Amino acid sequence: MSTLRTLPGIREQARHALVLLGAPATQRTVVEVHTALFDGDLSVPALAAVLREEERQYDPDALTAYRICPALHHDLSAARGLVTLGGWPVARRLASPLQARRDALAAVVRIAEFVVIRASAGATALDLLRRLADTVPGGPEAFLVHDPRALADAARTALAELAPAPAPEAAVARWERLDERQRLFGILSLPHQRGRA
Repeated sequence: MSTLRTLPGIREQARHALVLLGAPATQRTVVEVHTALFDGDLSVPALAAVLREEERQYDPDALTAYRICPALHHDLSAARGLVTLGGWPVARRLASPLQARRDALAAVVRIAEFVVIRASAGATALDLLRRLADTVPGGPEAFLVHDPRALADAARTALAELAPAPAPEAAVARWERLDERQRLFGILSLPHQRGRA
């Protein structure tokens, strides 16, 4: 007996959330955003399984519109626990503390505006916005009346006050010399070894 699946697959569900987030995110964040705003059955274990499968079953000749990949550190090793879309430019896939704050605020703006566009925001969407509001200066006050527009404005203001992140020119130049598999899944980082006395 076969069953008809009407929900998108796990990869597609993860892609929906990542497109909305627009930047590297933890697996938990991807799942929380998808659960609050889209239909599906995305879970952290299912997303982790997709990440493992993408790397283990990588075929350079397979035609695919996108891949779910790890984010990259500036040394181009995989930033385990953070996911991105493989088709994003490398500068957008890099994870750093300076860029993470900018990405988080920009994601709050996008998510809040997405909720505004949707005709009705469910309780899970409002819970997500309430949690996000706690990460934005002035966010809890802005979201007191459950107004996603006010939260988006607060996040936009906080984003404008941040110093721009430095351009990752060296990482981009190095990334361009890697093969496709390394570009997608990162390079192996070698542990630092102590010199002999």
